[in-house]
Amino acid sequence: MSNTVISYQSFCWVVGTTSFRTAKLNLKIEEQLLLLDEFYREIIKKSQWEWRPTIQEQYYNFMKDKGFVTGEASRKDKDAREKTSGLVEIGLVTADRILTEAGRTLLDVTTTGVFEVNNDFNISGDSFMYLKQLLKTSVDVSGCIIRPFIAVLKCLTELEFLTYDEFTYFIPLIKDSESAEQIIKDIKSYRLGKIKTEEIIFKRLMQMDNYKLALNVFMDSEVDEDVICTIGINRKSRSYDKPYYELYENVKGIFLEGKNDYEGLLQAAKNINQRPGTLWRNLLFRTTNISSIRRKGKESISENCPFLSCRNELELKKVFFEYLHVFKAISTLADYFDLNRRYFNLADVLIFEDRTIKLDMIPKYYFKEIIDELYRVAFIKDGNLQVDVELEAISSAFTIDMSKIYRTLSQDLGIRIDSADQASTYINDERYRRFNIMIDKRFTDDTLIELLQCFETRNDSRIEELVTDEATIPTIFEYILGIIWYKVSERQGNILEFMNLSLEANLLPKTHAAGGYADIIYKYEACSDYPEHSLLLEATLADGSNQRRMEMEPVSRHLGDYRIRYNNQFDYSLFVSTYLDKNVVYDFRYRKLIPYTKNEVTIDGMKIISMDTQALKKIIERNISYRHLYQVFDVYHNKELGDIDWHDGLIREATKGYKV
Repeated sequence: MSNTVISYQSFCWVVGTTSFRTAKLNLKIEEQLLLLDEFYREIIKKSQWEWRPTIQEQYYNFMKDKGFVTGEASRKDKDAREKTSGLVEIGLVTADRILTEAGRTLLDVTTTGVFEVNNDFNISGDSFMYLKQLLKTSVDVSGCIIRPFIAVLKCLTELEFLTYDEFTYFIPLIKDSESAEQIIKDIKSYRLGKIKTEEIIFKRLMQMDNYKLALNVFMDSEVDEDVICTIGINRKSRSYDKPYYELYENVKGIFLEGKNDYEGLLQAAKNINQRPGTLWRNLLFRTTNISSIRRKGKESISENCPFLSCRNELELKKVFFEYLHVFKAISTLADYFDLNRRYFNLADVLIFEDRTIKLDMIPKYYFKEIIDELYRVAFIKDGNLQVDVELEAISSAFTIDMSKIYRTLSQDLGIRIDSADQASTYINDERYRRFNIMIDKRFTDDTLIELLQCFETRNDSRIEELVTDEATIPTIFEYILGIIWYKVSERQGNILEFMNLSLEANLLPKTHAAGGYADIIYKYEACSDYPEHSLLLEATLADGSNQRRMEMEPVSRHLGDYRIRYNNQFDYSLFVSTYLDKNVVYDFRYRKLIPYTKNEVTIDGMKIISMDTQALKKIIERNISYRHLYQVFDVYHNKELGDIDWHDGLIREATKGYKV
């Protein structure tokens, strides 16, 4: 027995690397591409490029100088490798960390800021690049090649949706066509309550030779610490499994030998670290309260504990072996969920909401039409991973005539769609409908007020909890301001078109490395309360001298350029911040007198109104409408200059409690 070696083998896939987990994944990828490209150009000026430990350590220092990493890594070369390995896996850089053709194309899209939709999926240019890369990306699972994204598409077309639990614990177990077929069947049974999570996982594990060997060794051996460490198949070190021997002895003592050391059983389960330990405690006990266990003894054991039915040690061994490995697998799979979700989310064809995953509208019909042909390459490595190829080079399935998809879409929806333009119009209308539903569910007035308070105190973790961690806090501030102003404007106009922000498929914001336009341009049609005009909403979290330096010139320039381009004297700007520097307010006020010139075209002075989030909270609380605000802004803009209380009066009048 002491000579038996059972090697760990991967039983599931993960996209990316768990050693580099990050929110704002698309932003981090873009920043890494920029940094690697700049660093590469600096190195080759002095010497040849070779991705070796000394260069890796230099790159870590380079990232730190640029503010991409903080602190001090104990192994700088290792940290540099980890932070770039995910880019290698999806084909954006080579193993030597040189930008590939695909990486260069993505970098060009993000640095130029040209995200226009120009594809059949109606997604932005960067998302389309990620989609192509994910379709090509493959993972080796113990000698089996699988393209995880295609496997997920197959499951979604067969099952319509996946719950988070199904996506977490079952889908990554797919490694070939046989396991895919079985997992899909098992999910259908799981939804009917005919099979449990643990059964599905254990069934897949026992398809592997190392687990079969481990079970045989366990059943044939006298159990000691060495046996437990051997059959534990720990992927790091066999010594990590030593606590399971104490657990086994306590389980055997309680359920076979009639011992009553329930406190010892609890302690043995507590000695199992992290999630597996929690799972063991929940399997064994009704409660983990030590005083309750001391008082109730046997009654504290869970009525569903599988060891209660064990009649001998062989039966107990089988159950112990199953849960030993299932709980480890559950922990690993749960660990991979977030990484898989973030990478798949880059393509913007999947919607992650309400703890379910589904395909967005056009992708749903598109992939349903081609999945049989596309699935033929699901377990084959793509040699073009690093190349920016057309979809047709990934699979012949993409040669499909879009009219077939439009016909199916039309039949199912009871509408007529004959062209890409009609499809785009319908999709945008559907997104607008979903956005309004999301506002009603997620962004009530109370939530918006809480978010404004969080922006004021920079409670960033709560902001990310309420909105998303895939965007920077300034981007989320712009997004929330857009929603607030949409509600203030009584939901007039299409706010999705007005917001100059990139949105994920679930309509939450994401941040890019490039930017530099007016935040939100709200367009109003003429009515009895105001003329036709555009309102440029400018948001900032900068304060003090930073606010004056960073915001004065851009806000004025954005409005000046916009006025010159559209030649409407009624267009104006609203500047919103958590804090208003008095000098910024005065400078914006006096823009009323200062002409603006560009390319020999001059306009008269500009109208720029300033407001802080304290005032914005009152506007929400008092249900004040834009019709009222426009009148106040207009009256105060036309007042004579020089009144030192001008801004205080404007805010008092704007927030005095006028109701719609």
